[in-house]
Formats: sequence, C-alpha cells, structure tokens
Amino acid sequence: MNTEIIAVGSELLLGQIVNTNAQYISNNLSDLGINVYYHTVVGDNRNRFMEALKIASGRADLIITTGGLGPTMDDLTKETIADFLGLKLTLHEPSAQAIREFFKKRGRTLTENNLKQAMFPKEAVVLPNNYGTAPGAIIEKDNRVYIMLPGPPFELQPMFSNYVIPYLAERENQKIFSRVLRIYGIGESAVEETIKDLLINQTMPTIAPLASYGEVTLRLTVKCDREQDPLEFIKPVEDEIRRRLGDAVYGIDSESLEIVVAKLLEEKGLTLAVAESCSGGLIGDMLTDVPGISKNFLEGAITYSNEAKIKRLGVKPETIESHGAVSRETAREMAVGITETTGADIGLAVTGIAGPGGGTVQKPVGLVYIAIAMNGEADVDEFRFSGDRKRIKHSTAKQALDLLRRKLLNI
Repeated sequence: MNTEIIAVGSELLLGQIVNTNAQYISNNLSDLGINVYYHTVVGDNRNRFMEALKIASGRADLIITTGGLGPTMDDLTKETIADFLGLKLTLHEPSAQAIREFFKKRGRTLTENNLKQAMFPKEAVVLPNNYGTAPGAIIEKDNRVYIMLPGPPFELQPMFSNYVIPYLAERENQKIFSRVLRIYGIGESAVEETIKDLLINQTMPTIAPLASYGEVTLRLTVKCDREQDPLEFIKPVEDEIRRRLGDAVYGIDSESLEIVVAKLLEEKGLTLAVAESCSGGLIGDMLTDVPGISKNFLEGAITYSNEAKIKRLGVKPETIESHGAVSRETAREMAVGITETTGADIGLAVTGIAGPGGGTVQKPVGLVYIAIAMNGEADVDEFRFSGDRKRIKHSTAKQALDLLRRKLLNI
C-alpha cells in the first residue's frame, strides 16, 4: 500500500505552524509496513485541494488528509473529497449528538455551523473524536482508501492510534522496523568510508546515513512479514558496523549522549559535578533532562567570570593571569576544583571562546578546553569548533558528554 499525506491549511504554508502530523503519521505507518511516498501541503482553497487530490489518486492507493474538518467556511476537506468522489454529504446523527453533548457539558452555545462537522457521505466509516468536535472518516472507493483526520495533533494522534492503526493493520501482513545507530566522534564521510562496502551491497536491511550537529546516525530498516523477527535481519549488519566503528557507536534509537552518560554513571556507582564557562549551563541542562539523574549528578556551576572560577572552584589567580581563562591549565583546575568543593567522584569542566567576539590569532573563536578530573588528577583535551555562538556551545556540551562517556567505559 503506497501512501500520500495531504496536509490542508494555509497556516502551514505561511509557516505559522509546523507540520508535525505528517511526521507522526509516517512514523506509525512505517511500523505497519506501509510505504509513504509523498507529503503534500495545500492551502484552504477548494480548487488547489481538488488538484492535489487528482495528483494523489494517480500515484497512491492510500490518501490521508489532515485538517480542514472544522466548522468554518474555509474548512473544506470533507466537501472537496465528497465532490471529488461524487458522493453526497448527509447528517451523521451519532456525530451530531456527540457535538451537542460536547457543547452542553462545557456550558457553551451550539451554533448551526458546528453541525457542519457531522456531515459525511453515507459510505464513510466515521471516526469519533474524543478530544474535540471534528470527527474523522474513512472512505473506500475505486480501489483507494481516503482517510480524513482533524488538524490539531492532540485530536489527530488518539484518533489515528485508536481507529486508523487497527483498520490498516487488518489490511497489511507486513511491517517495517528500523534500528538507529547513534555515532559521535567520527564525521559522516569517515563513517561512510568505513562501511562503504556495506552501503554499496545493502539489500536487507537498508542503511541510511544522516549527519546532524556533529553526530551521525545510521538507520537500518527491514521490511518483513508480521510474524518474523526483524532483528534477525538487522543484528548481523549492526554487529559488523559496531565492530568497525568501535565505541564511536554510543547508543541506539532515541538514546542521547546524556541518557547514555546517566546510565553509565548509575552502573558504575559514580557521582558527577560540572563546572561550565563557555557552555553557560548547557551540559547541566542536558543531564537534568534525564529522569533519575539526581542520584548521580550532584551539582552544576556556571563559573562564567574569572572571579567565579577563582572563588567557586579555587582556580589560582596566577593561573588565569599567566595562561588565560581559556587555557589547558585553567580547565584542569576547574575540573579538580569542582570535585573538591562538591565531593563528587568526577569533575567535568569546560572553558572556551564561543564568539562571535573575543577571539585572537593565538586563541580563535571556537577554541575550547574540556577537562575530566578524578582523584585529584585531570585529563584535558583541546578542540576547535566552528559555527555561530549557539553551535559552538552545543558542540562543546556534546563533546564534553562524549569524552565523559568514553572515560566511564574504561573505568
């Protein structure tokens, strides 16, 4: 079954909202083994929507629309699809009654145009909306399936999960499964060169590389019968990729660096404190996004000024005077200082120049030192990041977490 998703709404074209519905639907359809070949966005215009339907019906046998099911005059999805299919709209009394009850419970006045949302072709399977007033619908005609869903995600998602997925699952005997390998510390070109033969000869699973913010992901995808275990196909290829890339593969699927670091800290029974300068608290923010991290993450200090480094972390004034706040020596004393003042097993410290100003020939924008201290000793690494201020801060935080991850793997 080949699918096209048509999102209806001028607000999408104007950039006022992001089309997250298409992402949600595509992700769920892949689990059912259903291919999504096209995403289309069209404004609240009958003629242009009619043209989009003509194009979609010529290249897809499952057409899913989102939006345009409301009570106002510019909500034209049902009316246009009914005209396109040569069907008439009639009042669907159970939906009309649900709309009346919706308004009654909230003490609001029902206006006549609200009942427009209860008008459907008699051939439609109407999908209840438990979170709003716009029901959805499924229509089968001319060997194609048309599914109409409301636009608000908090209405669309439960409707899709409760009614559309079971309907489609009965029609499909295959599923698509993906395993994402998350990689840090190796660029996309180096990853591709390392697994070039696997990419050239890929069959099942397919391998799709993607680079973003210094990370690389490899999506391994299998399409198989519903009763088969997709990991039987994925595991041999995954194992070979891991063998070649080593500990650069830090996680799978939705695992982030901070999640992996949190797991390792818990497994090792170690505590952490962080001293941040140029990253401005971003490392602490990332770590505290992980539930349960309070057992291992003791404290984060944003020691942005020289005075804060001296008073809070015990960095020697002469160190800053001789080597500068952005230096290997200062980073080392920051990391050791945060362990001594907090009692943490590990101290992680960063100092650098995020820009756009402040750089020199000797110390350019993007220069960052990252230190990790244990037992009064610290290892320091130097990095040269590129990009704007936000990107340099983000790269610093992720690199710091990756260094910490690798350190923990070897403890």
